[in-house]
Amino acid sequence: MISVPVRDMAGAECGTYSFEPSEISDTICKQLLHDAVVMYRANRRVGEVQTKSRGMVAGSTRKLFKQKGTGRARMGTIRSPIRRGGGRAFGKLPRDFYYRMPKKAVRKAMRMALLSKFQDSEAVVLKKWDCAEVKTKRVAGFLKAVGLQGKTVLLTTEGVEQNVWRSARNIEGVMVMPGSDLNAFALLRQRHLVITVGELNRILGRNA
Repeated sequence: MISVPVRDMAGAECGTYSFEPSEISDTICKQLLHDAVVMYRANRRVGEVQTKSRGMVAGSTRKLFKQKGTGRARMGTIRSPIRRGGGRAFGKLPRDFYYRMPKKAVRKAMRMALLSKFQDSEAVVLKKWDCAEVKTKRVAGFLKAVGLQGKTVLLTTEGVEQNVWRSARNIEGVMVMPGSDLNAFALLRQRHLVITVGELNRILGRNA
C-alpha cells in the first residue's frame, strides 16, 4: 500500500491518498521504459539534413578532356565527387526517424513511469488547481511550499487549464501537461511530478 499526503495550493496537508501499486502497474520493467524513451526521442528528430550530390552542385556537365590520347587518367565532369568542389558521394538525405511501439506497450510504460515516481517519493498529490487568474507568483509559491522550488517538475492538469499553463510557463524547469497526454518520456524527463486527485482517480479508474 502506498499512502501520500494530499496538499492544497498553500502546501498544507488536507488528507491522504492511498492505493495499491498494482492498481497502476504490476511491475516496473526498465527495458520497456528504455524502449519508450528511445521511441519518443527518435520521433522528436527532424531528419532534414542533406548534402549536395554531383547533380546539385554548380558546374558544367562537360567532360573535362577526351577519354584517350592525353596520357592522363580519364576524367568526367568537374562535379565529380573525387574533385574539390564536386558533389558528395553517398551524401546524407532527408530521413524520417518516426516509428511507434504497440499502444499497450506505450500505455504500460507510462504507468510504470508513474508508479516509479511514487515509489521514489518524487510525486506530490494536489487536491486541485486553484488558479482563478494568471499569476506566476501563485504557482511559484506552491512549488516553494512543497519543496520543489528550483527543481524540474511536471505539473499535470485535469484537461487543458490555460491559467495554470500561463502561470507556470515562465518558471524554469517547470512543464505543464494535461493528464490525458502523460507519457513515459515526460514523466522520466522531469524529476518530480505534481498530479491532482481527480487525475489520479481517472488513471486508477476510481469514480471519486
